[in-house]
Amino acid sequence: MNTYKKLLAATALAMLTGGLMAGGASAKSLVFCSEAAPGGFDPALYTGGETLDATGQAVFNKLVEFKPGTSEVEPGLAESWTISDDGLEYTFKLRPGVKFQTTSYFTPTRDLNADDVVFTFERQKEGSKWAKYVDGASYEYFEGMDFPKLVKEVTKVDDLTVKIALTKPNAPMIANLAMDFSSIVSKEYADKLMADGTPGKLNEQPVGTGPFQFVDYQLNTAIRYEANPNYYKGKVKLDTLIFAVTPDAAVRVQKLKAGECQLTIYPDPADVEGLKADTNLTVIQEEGLNVSTLAYNTTQAPFDKPEVRKALNQAIDKKAIVEAVYLGQGTPAINPIPPTMWSYNKSVKDDEYNPEAAKAALEKAGVKDLSMKIWAMPVARPYMPNGRRTAELLQSDFAKVGVKVEIVSYDWQEYLKRASDPKHDGAVIIGWTGDNGDPDNFLATLLSCQAVGSSNRAAWCNKEFTGLIDKAAVVSDPAERTKLYEESQVVFKREAPWATLAHSLVTTAMTKNVTGYVASPLGVHNFANVDIAE
Repeated sequence: MNTYKKLLAATALAMLTGGLMAGGASAKSLVFCSEAAPGGFDPALYTGGETLDATGQAVFNKLVEFKPGTSEVEPGLAESWTISDDGLEYTFKLRPGVKFQTTSYFTPTRDLNADDVVFTFERQKEGSKWAKYVDGASYEYFEGMDFPKLVKEVTKVDDLTVKIALTKPNAPMIANLAMDFSSIVSKEYADKLMADGTPGKLNEQPVGTGPFQFVDYQLNTAIRYEANPNYYKGKVKLDTLIFAVTPDAAVRVQKLKAGECQLTIYPDPADVEGLKADTNLTVIQEEGLNVSTLAYNTTQAPFDKPEVRKALNQAIDKKAIVEAVYLGQGTPAINPIPPTMWSYNKSVKDDEYNPEAAKAALEKAGVKDLSMKIWAMPVARPYMPNGRRTAELLQSDFAKVGVKVEIVSYDWQEYLKRASDPKHDGAVIIGWTGDNGDPDNFLATLLSCQAVGSSNRAAWCNKEFTGLIDKAAVVSDPAERTKLYEESQVVFKREAPWATLAHSLVTTAMTKNVTGYVASPLGVHNFANVDIAE
């Protein structure tokens, strides 16, 4: 960033944060140095953590929610629920008196009711007038988790009762409903925007029931929120919350140490020890429920052949990547789910790093003078500290077996959008942090046939694999589900739609006066319980 651009960014941030103390000297504010700009403010349209932090975590609530710091589900907007004996009907009793936020651009006339819940899910179906309400709109989670086929209907029983009927039992259903794509949206607000001819504002000026309400966004610079005075759990302790968009990991660390922000995430691994040594900071580290990958486009020759993909995997020196990129903050990945997740198959063996064997396998497959593109992520994520450096190491590894690599990249939101297209032209460095603690969230969401065109970046449709995970989703017995997921990992490793790269430690750093922050194993950042000590 040149000096002029830095000055503009600093000025814009100052404009947003300058009024933090307007409510009086005792007003409490927190500046969070986030790693990327949000794609928008409708949590149903995105899968990136930077967007979910800014939307589902800050502005919205779900019917059920995860207890802080866990993947355990507790009541949210629904104070209770029941499940029919056949597992096909879920009935939710909504909390009475929950209010949507009153903002400068919308004043609700009623409390949350069943109409809002029905609208939240019905709008994500193909054919809905909200299906394509913004350019490129895609309900990735809804589609990738097969909700269009799984959810038969969502019906209003009465104002405070909603029934969700399924076409087949689904073991992860309650956990799925705690995810951000299930954030409950105001139907009254959406109807007003549609009537005004401005539906796109649903993705620009959000209205939810959550702990913070949206105030303003300076593009690619900062988002400002204020405490929701009518939050159903009671007004939070912070008066103002600022997301200062800071893509450069080194700059995030500098801002934290300079007091320009009070909390930041995903520092460069080289900076972690220095952060730990700073007596003014608190550093939290935990095993990430994550995986980083190189996803081949399995619809494009020669990557449509498993033997070619397996050969390329043998050419990758994962240990060198972990040492150079993660600096001891990660471990080589074998399976598509992390080893901390239940049903991880310990018996699966990794592809051996063997350039000579890889070269011979490519020749046997008839592959000569192969040129390919590797997409390098432009932002740091918990599972991938440096996409460009990783791409360079892969480029070097593949050169040793006669494969020429061109490294390409795009703006992060464009990167995600393009990578969802089954016709994309490269092998994509990408990854995932679990959303709900269930293996289905990795295996179905990222690798099933139904996820092709959304979150399945390898465009891989294997009927044997999808059959196993589909069966596991309808089985209630944990032991049987575990067996099926273990079998699916064997199929995955045999077919190799990805090169699994690494699992990482996740680091969060904050100033000592930040209290109440709890790191989530699900990779999201929530400030509802955060306070600033006097």
